[in-house]
Amino acid sequence: MIKESSGRQSFDSKPGFFRPGLSNYSTIQTLLGDFINDRTSDSLIKDLHENKIEELSNFILKEGGNYKKIITKNDHLIDVINNPTLYKNSICILEPADHVGTNLLGEDVRASNNISFLTQYIADCDSILIPLWRSEELDNKLLMELLINCFAYVIEGGHPTLKDPKSFSNLNINLYQLQEMTDQMILSRGLKTAPAIFICLGHQLAAQSHIRLIKKAVNEIKNNSKTNLLNSMYFYKNLVNVCDQIIYTGENLSIYKNQQEVAKGWDDPCFAVALNEEPEVGKVELLHYSHEGEHPNKEFLKLLIHHELTSHQDIGIVEQSITYEKDLNIVMFHSDEVNEEAILFANWSYGQLHKALTPLRKQISVSNMSWLLKLPTSIEIVCSTSSQDKICTEVAATCINYRDYETNHVRRSFSFQFHPELLDDLREFRKSGLPTYKKLKLDDGIRMLVRVIYESITD
Repeated sequence: MIKESSGRQSFDSKPGFFRPGLSNYSTIQTLLGDFINDRTSDSLIKDLHENKIEELSNFILKEGGNYKKIITKNDHLIDVINNPTLYKNSICILEPADHVGTNLLGEDVRASNNISFLTQYIADCDSILIPLWRSEELDNKLLMELLINCFAYVIEGGHPTLKDPKSFSNLNINLYQLQEMTDQMILSRGLKTAPAIFICLGHQLAAQSHIRLIKKAVNEIKNNSKTNLLNSMYFYKNLVNVCDQIIYTGENLSIYKNQQEVAKGWDDPCFAVALNEEPEVGKVELLHYSHEGEHPNKEFLKLLIHHELTSHQDIGIVEQSITYEKDLNIVMFHSDEVNEEAILFANWSYGQLHKALTPLRKQISVSNMSWLLKLPTSIEIVCSTSSQDKICTEVAATCINYRDYETNHVRRSFSFQFHPELLDDLREFRKSGLPTYKKLKLDDGIRMLVRVIYESITD
């Protein structure tokens, strides 16, 4: 086990490293926006970089890292929650495991360290680390209070596989606990809350969560809602009919890879996540998601058509980057992948539920089923990866949309199968050496990560 100090500073110190006490939401947003504005200009805090980069490098190299606070106990959570100046100006990083995988040099890669450096160096945004794999069991209510109120939060990758609960056996958190936590995260994107960014294993956890939450929603509606909604009987009947359609489609949808059925129905443990056709390690190109519509399962086409409709309603951050920056190359580091059919199904199901719940939203909002109104309203597959002119990962990233029932405003969170925080060498910066600002400005993955954070914090 890695032993760490509590980070570079005590929890009650002033926000910011380059400008202590002067870093805040506005300055962080400005520095993030300036970074993605072009690929050539210097940082607005260039002089401070030059003066303090050696000091920052020393913190990066230490076991405690550059974290403002490392949370491993509930007492740590309470300390941070009692200091809003700290968490409102910090990005929280959750680690499901001690590393995300082993690179070609044989190094275990702890990618969270890179995120901590990137947010500090680019935007003078502090970071709080939550290493779930070595923490005491944390109070989920306290944890969610921190996460929804911080600047933004990242759920990192990890070396275990969601297909085997035993692969988590040497960690302080098991697969079931991670899944429960992810469900809460998916439901937490409300008004004025922090966006979530799910990376690699986090991306796969989010995919499983979508299916679990849809199952829970339709079962609860069918079993418990009638007595609460008698005053709106025909809307209730429509809602039940929609649930029946979702159940039928979920039970009869199959997952195919290389024309072979690898999962049948939403009760199959590999329905949301399965082994990729080939492991992806290294640089691949990002492409717009597309599909010709041919599929062995008859339910697939309606899901694809619905995805086409929802994706055209909001041309998002990732799609714009692919269109305007062109030839985007990012780093993959995985063997499991999120299944295309499962995400198309989740998107269609969320859309059907949203339409059916809308006429009943007032009654539901004051019932014991009010959590249904926290469900996403759509989830888009925003890009795929290509290597040697062959599609490798269909669901390389998703945009999770939450359309407000009253204002129609859309809030977003994101998930990435790829690792935008890693450079081509798949190494931690503390081992490879700290990259220059210029190098970061030119890297497609880093730019994608910064762009997503910048855009989603304004939702």
